[in-house]
Amino acid sequence: MKTIVTSTQMAQMDAFSIEEMQIPGLVLMENAGRGTVDIAKALLSKINGTKVVIFCGPGNNGGDGYVVARHLLNAGFDVKTIVLANREKIKGDALVNFLILENMGHPLHFIKESFFSLDEKADLIIDAMLGTGVKGELSSPYDKAVEWINAQKTLVLAVDIPTGVNADNGAVGNHVIKADATATMALHKRGLLFSPGREYAGDISIVDISMPKIVEDKLSPKIWQIEGLDVQRLLPNHPADAHKNKCGTVAVLAGSKGFTGAAMLTSQAVLKSGAGLCYLASPDSLDIIYESKLTEVITWSLEDDGLGYFKESNFHNIKEKAVQQNAMAIGPGIGTQDETARLLFNLMNNLQLPLVLDADGLNLCASKINLIKNYPGEMVLTPHPGELSRLTGYKTVEILNNKIDIVKECAKNWNKVLVLKGGPSLIGCPDGRVFINSSGNAGMATAGSGDVLTGIITGFMAQGLSAEHAAISGVFIHGMSGDIVKKEIGTMGMVASNILNALPLAIHKIQKGDFEI
Repeated sequence: MKTIVTSTQMAQMDAFSIEEMQIPGLVLMENAGRGTVDIAKALLSKINGTKVVIFCGPGNNGGDGYVVARHLLNAGFDVKTIVLANREKIKGDALVNFLILENMGHPLHFIKESFFSLDEKADLIIDAMLGTGVKGELSSPYDKAVEWINAQKTLVLAVDIPTGVNADNGAVGNHVIKADATATMALHKRGLLFSPGREYAGDISIVDISMPKIVEDKLSPKIWQIEGLDVQRLLPNHPADAHKNKCGTVAVLAGSKGFTGAAMLTSQAVLKSGAGLCYLASPDSLDIIYESKLTEVITWSLEDDGLGYFKESNFHNIKEKAVQQNAMAIGPGIGTQDETARLLFNLMNNLQLPLVLDADGLNLCASKINLIKNYPGEMVLTPHPGELSRLTGYKTVEILNNKIDIVKECAKNWNKVLVLKGGPSLIGCPDGRVFINSSGNAGMATAGSGDVLTGIITGFMAQGLSAEHAAISGVFIHGMSGDIVKKEIGTMGMVASNILNALPLAIHKIQKGDFEI
């Protein structure tokens, strides 16, 4: 897993490396620059390019740029270095590398205002202007520099993070560098993972600046990005003598009139994630739909007086069947009728098996949050931002702007594993750890996609994974399935059943250690 940091956390790690580990800041800057040069050379080699223009600011990001300029000059590239600050503002390690360039006889061009008049042609532009320190709108001359750079038909490499992207949440202002690649230092920055910032970063590479691993371990913010190898280690293994009951059994309470698709997607995803049996509770008037559509799922019919939704009187029948299973999913498409609500509340007060609560199940609990807090078994909550808004009282926009902090807060307060669906999805754990998914694509923003995810996580819990591990594995595999579909048909027109049908291949690829799509 990759550790994810804010700009402040990265600065603290830099300071610890320098002050406690006794690594000179110049060494860290040199390593940052050399690592960036390797990426720059790789980009240039693809186009047989030789001419590079580097934009440097006054701080350490600019210092990295001066190192890059030196090494590219030594390698024979045609380099022009532009400085967007008064000379007296360049200090510390950045000044040392600035002076080295001067002593080499390399001309440094100071430009304060009139960027638009630059008449430069380059094969590669390197953005070493401001790095992770940006908050809010850019002032002059940086705004003009961004406008000029973005107007060029040239490859752009950002140093640490594209200028104009907020390193902590991915927010951008009116002026932001559109990079083709980003060389980020030591650890991944939050802002490179969240929209809209991630759309401006291009291909992201992490540069090893020789910061000791002990620094990361000691100061880790406990926020990680999930990778394929992590999921491979978590996946359940079926023994040679496996039979359907030994592979995990699931009860699904989903669907109502007009929303039978949610129930079908969830229950099929349970089986396609490897569980041996799936029982789908069905209001009697809808059972004929499920019987005609679902071949492998077992349905049990419940009296509904022709209403097409679950009734409070179904409680004993559902409980009797549910307690015999290894896990249960509740919520997709069940509706918000009062009778269904009372049924749900009774079940949550009387069950303790591993449970995934989604969609209408979450909406019904918004007024009774203690049902979630007090549920005695393992539980995974899978809201999208709107559902989390109803559960917490936070506005949806607040959640979107503070995903990590709010997910961490809710998971701790409720003592449950929380999956916030989105691009990317986040998993919060009760002990404060947060995991960010690295798979998936925009085509997955389609009706029913979340129902598939609910089925996957429930299926993994039935196979013995903890709530945390089932959520981590389920979210990654769900996204990888979407990526497989994207490769085959693109994102436009992708539907949930496409993702569902790609699940076995995604799991198989991960089992083999094949994480490429």
